Amino acid sequence: MEGASFGAGRAGAALDPVSFARRPQTLLRVASWVFSIAVFGPIINEGYVNADSGPELRCVFNGNAGACRFGVVLGLGAFLACAAFLLLDVRFQQISSVRDRRRAVLLDLGFSGLWSFLWFVGFCFLTNQWQRTAPGQGTMQAGDAARAAIAFSFFSIFSWAALTVKALQRFRLGTDMSLFATEQLGAGAGQGYPGYPVGSGVEGTETYQSPPFTETLDTNPKGYQVPAY
Repeated sequence: MEGASFGAGRAGAALDPVSFARRPQTLLRVASWVFSIAVFGPIINEGYVNADSGPELRCVFNGNAGACRFGVVLGLGAFLACAAFLLLDVRFQQISSVRDRRRAVLLDLGFSGLWSFLWFVGFCFLTNQWQRTAPGQGTMQAGDAARAAIAFSFFSIFSWAALTVKALQRFRLGTDMSLFATEQLGAGAGQGYPGYPVGSGVEGTETYQSPPFTETLDTNPKGYQVPAY
């Protein structure tokens, strides 16, 4: 079954770059990709500061290394996933199997829903740890990076939730089988029924002849006479 299914056109159709770039799903993926960089980038660059008691580095979020690791892993995962799903969106038009398209949409739906939930957890976790962070020299230096990570974690909740909704809409759209029926009817509507070929054994009325061996009936058969009264 090659045709329009799960929000895409017929398999093998040419992809229009302009319309693809303007799709809400593409814009959401690019926005989520940028948000993920704005989360793990500041944490990696400025998320670790010198401790007041020694030269060792500690996480700016209340000295909790788990908070920094969680933010980095969450951001890197979203970064790689956005790139992978964006490539899948580009290749989605070339997938001819409806079953494979369904699996791709389900993967998008499940991952987007999971990551939107993890972004909510990450936002709450980072915000809680930042509120508990004691003021100090290192905290003042990395304060902007911490607040940026928290802010873009909050934005990522909505971008990934929107991607979940878009994937759910594609899944509910499913396969439009009426397209195939319409194409078949349109292809057969302009074709007439073929006539009988010459020499097929079916002749016209013009070639009709009297049956052979036809004899005329004799009204007075021999040997029989009408009696007279």
